[in-house]
Amino acid sequence: MRERTLGRSGLTVSALGFGCMGLNSDYGAGLARHDAIGLIRDAADCGVTLFDTAEVYGPYTNEELVGEALAPIRDQVVIATKFGFKTGDLASGMDSRPEHIRAVAEASLRRLRTDRIDLFYQHRVDPDVPMEDVAGTVRELIVEGKVGHFGLSEAGEASIRRAHAVQPVTALESEYSLWWREPEQGILAVCGELGIGFVPFSPLGRGFLTGRIGADTVFAANDFRNDLPRFAPAARRANQVLVDTLGHFAADRGATPAQIALAWLLAQKPWIVPIPGTTRLSRLKENLAAVEIELGDDEVAQLGASFAALPVEGDRYPPQLAAQVGK
Repeated sequence: MRERTLGRSGLTVSALGFGCMGLNSDYGAGLARHDAIGLIRDAADCGVTLFDTAEVYGPYTNEELVGEALAPIRDQVVIATKFGFKTGDLASGMDSRPEHIRAVAEASLRRLRTDRIDLFYQHRVDPDVPMEDVAGTVRELIVEGKVGHFGLSEAGEASIRRAHAVQPVTALESEYSLWWREPEQGILAVCGELGIGFVPFSPLGRGFLTGRIGADTVFAANDFRNDLPRFAPAARRANQVLVDTLGHFAADRGATPAQIALAWLLAQKPWIVPIPGTTRLSRLKENLAAVEIELGDDEVAQLGASFAALPVEGDRYPPQLAAQVGK
């Protein structure tokens, strides 16, 4: 597996990480515990060294899976988790008060079976807590050896700069893919300027860009895509043209749509590390093979221009979730 360094932090990880959320959270029933642990270990065996989780995934149980799976090889991997909500229920609201950050860190350390969190993200910016207090608290945790690096998730430019001035931000984790290009409007430039790595979540459009989801696909009742406007049947039908465009390009390269979507992201910046998730070993291996696909500058530009010319139907989030991002 090739490696990349997240910005100027010195934190080196596999070029593709593994997003663990979907193993048992948000995307339907997920896997049985034994199978989820097995897939995490399969990813490690394939060379993945960055594993992403959060207290709210499950809630809490996703961290436990990751901790148990990686305990035998703890010193060979990088574990990222997150703080920022009052409880494991997202509806409870945000809470990044210093005392709560510390409480979450201690609880996450126990669940992850480790003595340090390699990368500790603020899950969402808390409008009621100054960013300087948040960054200062994580700085203290770093000095104490309980945290290795500080990260932000879905933060806006002003918050990134305020945080970075107190404690250097190692990585910004936000959604980025061929059908969600918003980071290109300024966030990537800020990351480049400040030496911050960028970790795209949902790099395959929550599965849509793989070509395996159609307008008639029925999601499980507890699959949160049921609540996303972009995944309404009419939106999926309208957005099929994007998948078709990607499919034609992939066929010409002898690759799968997922591999081309990931290769396109990897070609954007050398400090970008996508974290696709899956519940299948075959898909994991398919995704990881994207690291070996070298797209030429003309191909990167052609694919980006083709998608930019196609309108995307449906908002990324419903209003209550959209209000939490970009702050």
